[in-house]
Amino acid sequence: MEQKPPFPPFNFESATQKVQMAQDAWNGKNPDKVALAYTIDTEWRNRDLFINGREAVKQFLIQKWEKELDYKLKKELWAFTDSRIAVRFEYEWRDVGGQWYRSYGNENWEFNEHGLMQKRFASINDVKIEEKDRRIH
Repeated sequence: MEQKPPFPPFNFESATQKVQMAQDAWNGKNPDKVALAYTIDTEWRNRDLFINGREAVKQFLIQKWEKELDYKLKKELWAFTDSRIAVRFEYEWRDVGGQWYRSYGNENWEFNEHGLMQKRFASINDVKIEEKDRRIH
C-alpha cells in the first residue's frame, strides 16, 4: 500500500509539514517523484485544465517545467481540517524568450487516509516582472 506521511487527520504541525514537503518536491522539478504524492486516480483542476490520474499529472509536470524555466516556488499554509489543506503560493519563472513572471495562486487539497493527495484545485494568475524584481531565489 502506497503511503505518504504525515496522514490525516491534520494538526497545525502535520499540515505545515505537508505544505513544506510539497514545496520541496515541486522545487526539485522531478515529475516522477512529485507524481508519487498523488493517488493513481487523482483529480486536478489547474488553471483551466482538468487533469485526471497520476500519469496525466506526470505528463502535465513535464510540460510545465519545459515551459517554465528557472522555476522557484514558495507555499504557505492557509488553513486545514481533518483531511484538507488550503495553501497560498507564488512562484517565479522565465519563458524561453527571457521574460520573467511571478505566478500567484491558491490551492485546495484533499488527502486519503494514506496521506496521498486525491484532489487538487488550483487557481493561478501570472504577472510579468523584471528580473531585478525577483523575490524568490
